[in-house]
Order: sequence, then structure tokens, then C-alpha cells
Amino acid sequence: MSPEKLVETCLRKGINCVAVADHGTTKGGRDVSKIAPFKVIICEEIMTPYGEVMGLFLQEDIPNKLTLDETIKQIREQGGLICIPHPFDRVRPSAFRNTAVLESIIDKIDIIEVFNARSLFPGIEKKAAELANKYTKYKSAGTDAHSPLEIGYVHVDMDDFNTKEEYLDSLSRAKIYTKKSSPLIHILSSTARLTKHKK
Repeated sequence: MSPEKLVETCLRKGINCVAVADHGTTKGGRDVSKIAPFKVIICEEIMTPYGEVMGLFLQEDIPNKLTLDETIKQIREQGGLICIPHPFDRVRPSAFRNTAVLESIIDKIDIIEVFNARSLFPGIEKKAAELANKYTKYKSAGTDAHSPLEIGYVHVDMDDFNTKEEYLDSLSRAKIYTKKSSPLIHILSSTARLTKHKK
């Protein structure tokens, strides 16, 4: 969806802060931040050899396919936070599924996504929450919206913040509201990707 459509949908649904995490670029977040009358967290989902790592509070792109350590280093160099999105998802090739590798970098992780609206199979959220609890990590959730229809399926009700430190403090007391996307939404995304590719 376009930045304009995302902002319009958020305003209509009463969403006053959004984290925009495109795959392999911060451009979407930067574009939305230029026009949104509300807070925008600029993020990026970065592919590593083991799965995606999300950087939050970024200013510049971080390339895909770096080593895991280099990806983490570059996020930190921008002063960003590190989140593992949709861990253990058995359907997505991009999901981090190797528990041993996750635990080997756990001290460098700030946040674990414990609910993702697009994850299809039960049990994934429980495993992610158990990992977050075991290592006392902040928990968050995502709609993973690829279309205006999905925006707001999941939202995190939290106090306002101005810095990444205030964000984490607010997240520690946040309430997560969840709703699963329809499996049909994946067909919509696949069609959109094919259409874009043909152009």
C-alpha cells in the first residue's frame, strides 16, 4: 500500500503510532514519517542466514544477507533496537526457527514478537512467549499488515514515548490486543507481489 493509504487508514481507525517495517529497506518508514501527523517508528526487516531480524528506530537501510553478528552491529550503530519477528513460524522461509542460534544471541535481543496476525499455525505464539519469559525479554506483537484491510488487527496499547528507552519502558506495561488475519489474506499478498513483478 502507499504511504498515503497507510496514513489515511490509521487515522480512520484511530491508530496514533505505527511501526513501519518493510523487507530490506527503511524507505517505507521514512516516507510515512514525512506525511504522518502521528508518531512513526522507522524499522526494517533484515534477512540474515538464520532468518529475519527487525531493527527499530533506524535512519538508514541495512543490507540483507549480512552475517547475524554484522546485522546486529549495524542496528546498534544506528542506536536501534533489535526484535525477532514471527519466530518459529513453520510456513515462512524468513522466520527464525533455530532455537540454539536464538539463544546464542539472546543477550543482544531487546524484543521478541509473541503474536503475529499472519502466523497460521497454533503453538508458535506460546513458544515465542516462553522464550521471552525465560530470558526476560520485552514482548510485542504485529499485524504484519500488507494491505489496508489488515491494519489494526493487532495493536499494542501503551503509554506515549519520545525515546527508545521510554518506548521500552512503556512496552513493559503495555496491553496487547490480537486478532488473526484470514488465511485468504496470503492469497491477496501473493497476487499483489505477482502484479508488482509483472510491472
